Amino acid sequence: MTAPYARIVADIKRRIADGKLRPGDRVPSTRQLARDWQVALATAAKALALLAQEGVVVAEPRVGTVVAEPRGGRAAARRPDISGNDLTRERIVQAAIEIADAEGLPELTMRGVADRLGMATMSLYRHVGGKDDLVLLMVDAVIEEFPLPKEPPDGWRARVEVSARLQWAGYRAHPWMAGVTSLTRPLPSASLIRHTEWVMAALADTRLDATAKMHVHTLVYSYVQGIAANIELERRFQAATGITADEWMSEQDEALRWITESNEYPAFAKVVEELDGDFDLELDRLFEFGLGPLLDGLAKVID
Repeated sequence: MTAPYARIVADIKRRIADGKLRPGDRVPSTRQLARDWQVALATAAKALALLAQEGVVVAEPRVGTVVAEPRGGRAAARRPDISGNDLTRERIVQAAIEIADAEGLPELTMRGVADRLGMATMSLYRHVGGKDDLVLLMVDAVIEEFPLPKEPPDGWRARVEVSARLQWAGYRAHPWMAGVTSLTRPLPSASLIRHTEWVMAALADTRLDATAKMHVHTLVYSYVQGIAANIELERRFQAATGITADEWMSEQDEALRWITESNEYPAFAKVVEELDGDFDLELDRLFEFGLGPLLDGLAKVID
């Protein structure tokens, strides 16, 4: 039986021979190989080390391990430079956004982006470090579609409201965004940090201490993100079941009737009776309904 590291070596050599990997293309990292082949990191590292010893690959600083130039001929065998007209970072990011918009972030893969652009997957690594880096660039690109105004309005409340509304617009246009950003593990996104700077500047002359300022920013951010997350969730549910939200609610009529006809939930039953089936949960309306009272409550702390 062929050793696992030898199978990895053979596979990479085969991809190079088939033209799927060209000179200068980045090869999978040790961690990626270990994950793809379900082997130990040491096994993946041994495979790359052997390829390097044979002159098949070479390590380039700040790039990673790439396919080496063939001995005896450089320019003729090298893939043309694609950093200019044919393929740019902006095109990669835009293609990735289009996939995430249409199919959701879980369906986004480097191979899918490459296929969309008609390029070899590993060619993308000349422009982005991997999927995590790509997602970060996607977030920046989306936020920049809805730029903060050059001149801020007067007063902290108006400034915070501007930030909230622009973030909501971004989530509305690209629902997958709500599943990327996290309160406990914030992304090092320059565009998102500009919103943080915007809010900190708005609160600079208030009586809040540094901790309270961060809490205000986090509360407003989580309010917007929390509602927006349901846009993407509903899309996933509908894709998985083929049933719309309205159709799903219709199927729950029997269950809701049991709840309302029992004596266990009288307050809820009264509200349902008063609604008489006339209630649609519109997320835009919910966002508007809550934003004002949220800012009103913060005003009691800030002013």
